[in-house]
Amino acid sequence: MTQPRSISILGATGSIGASTLDLIRRDPGKWRVVALTANCQAADLARLAREFSAEVAVVADESCLAELRSALAGSGIDAVGGATALVEAASRPADITVAAIVGCAGLAPTMAAIEQGRSVALANKEALVSAGDVLTAAVARHGTTLLPMDSEHNAIFQCLAGNNYDHVRSITLTASGGPFRDWSAQQLAAATPAQAIKHPNWDMGAKISVDSATMFNKGLELIEAHHLFPVGLEKLKIVVHPQSVVHSMVEYRDGSTLAQLGPSDMRVPIASCLAWPARMDTPCAPLDLAKLGELTFRAPDEQRFPATRLAREAAEAGGAAALVLNAANEIAVAAFLAGQIAFTRIAVMVEETMTRFSPATPTSLDEVIALDAEARVRARALLELA
Repeated sequence: MTQPRSISILGATGSIGASTLDLIRRDPGKWRVVALTANCQAADLARLAREFSAEVAVVADESCLAELRSALAGSGIDAVGGATALVEAASRPADITVAAIVGCAGLAPTMAAIEQGRSVALANKEALVSAGDVLTAAVARHGTTLLPMDSEHNAIFQCLAGNNYDHVRSITLTASGGPFRDWSAQQLAAATPAQAIKHPNWDMGAKISVDSATMFNKGLELIEAHHLFPVGLEKLKIVVHPQSVVHSMVEYRDGSTLAQLGPSDMRVPIASCLAWPARMDTPCAPLDLAKLGELTFRAPDEQRFPATRLAREAAEAGGAAALVLNAANEIAVAAFLAGQIAFTRIAVMVEETMTRFSPATPTSLDEVIALDAEARVRARALLELA
């Protein structure tokens, strides 16, 4: 009998964590859950830890630890809290670790998982955007298998399977364009948070939904792809594809283009990572191309949506430019969601922060975290000037 595979999920109560656990729930005998983590959703985390018989449950916010311990009393499951406990949980040996903690809070635990030298399914954008060189060096040093879980990068990963980077002519990331893709500049200036978080295709959290609306999500993904697939920045392209059926494409030197198609359901790329290098069943309905009728594509409009231009400039600049872009974007998005700034001010704030703050290249995770904190201070200062 085949032994169950061990898995840890960093960010178990978020949308990626929920989708991952949904797949595990459908065939629980194949899995042994090592660690489940959350920020402060103690009741939800305890329920999941009990359901999946996790070895340890961790809340990053120690103020929630008492509630977690109470909810897990008598279960035999370790209940711990705090940043150090989060890193220790990520360090526990597991065949695969799903790194899905949102923001730079996921950097240290993601690095801890990488240092185990096994498989890490990466759904944390900030890890590669803010610390790409540091993390990829650690992946190489420890012999870790890095599996991209974002739908676009997973699509590229699948299209590249068995092929040589030297044979690649270009890689195209597809973007839905978000809820505002057809809005005028005047409409964008008056966009509300409630409108921005209503993504037409995907069910996502507020922050990533706003990133989709601004196109910063695609800019961040461009930077990620630059680290994941070293074909050269000039070979990375973006195209708007409103139907979100083609998730990305790879064109080869012979003129062949391979595309990965699938429903707008994160369980598809998650399943690809969980089963790699094999395949597994998902409950997702098969594509009905005749019913879809047509698939359309168009060039991005960087006048209305300058985020992709800013991201490419950050990738070209190298050093800490992408880190500053990401940190400033997080501050700007939070300010927009709080009603402090207009939607169109998000990109302006990011560009202003990048112009005013150009730190030296970080060489360690500690330096990344320190520079990220400083970039956030600089971005917040711009809020006070506004």
